[in-house]
Amino acid sequence: MFTGIVEEVGEVTAVAPSGDGVRVTVRGPKAVSDAAHGDSISVSGVCLTVVDQGPDWFTADVMKQTLDMSTLEGVAPGRVVNLERATAAHGRLGGHIVQGHIDGTGEVLEVRPGAEWQVLRISVPAELAPLVVDKGSIAVDGVSLTVSGASPAAPGDGWFEVSLIPETLAATTLGARVPGDRVNLETDILARHVQRLLSFTAPAAPELPADSSAPTEGGSK
Repeated sequence: MFTGIVEEVGEVTAVAPSGDGVRVTVRGPKAVSDAAHGDSISVSGVCLTVVDQGPDWFTADVMKQTLDMSTLEGVAPGRVVNLERATAAHGRLGGHIVQGHIDGTGEVLEVRPGAEWQVLRISVPAELAPLVVDKGSIAVDGVSLTVSGASPAAPGDGWFEVSLIPETLAATTLGARVPGDRVNLETDILARHVQRLLSFTAPAAPELPADSSAPTEGGSK
């Protein structure tokens, strides 16, 4: 479990085939400073498990489903990534509850600079659009953000906007995003649960038993 507060920007240093997936090595001194075998680290929003590590790097396996669902598809040495260690149970929830389970990807459609900030407009697949709400939470490449605008409810793909403060621009990979870039998206876990519950049809009301006080044939009134 994560909070979407990026701790450092790391770099992929090696990628090797591993069955139908890959094994990636990432340089991240802070991420591995207290890591152990089997620990979880968020890599641009994707929860990966440490299988090997050194003083300033760790290695993790990425299965095919994860590659298909995220921007880790086609990952190569030199890519910079957002890193966050799993949050401690006694820690502060600085962002929002982030599982590291990517719902899909979006495309940066527009970057609008402000005096000291930037607004990113990002496409969202049609199946995820109902889960994105104005002023709600969303994780983009593992960064906890507040939705500052969303497309109207309509058939087809939609979009949403996030406003990035100077700290986010400087401390994460989002400051370098340009139109056409793909980003990992994780919608709010509460919205996903509500959508799942509503997908089930409510069971029909059971038939009420006959009124036992009503007279029966041959009985007295």
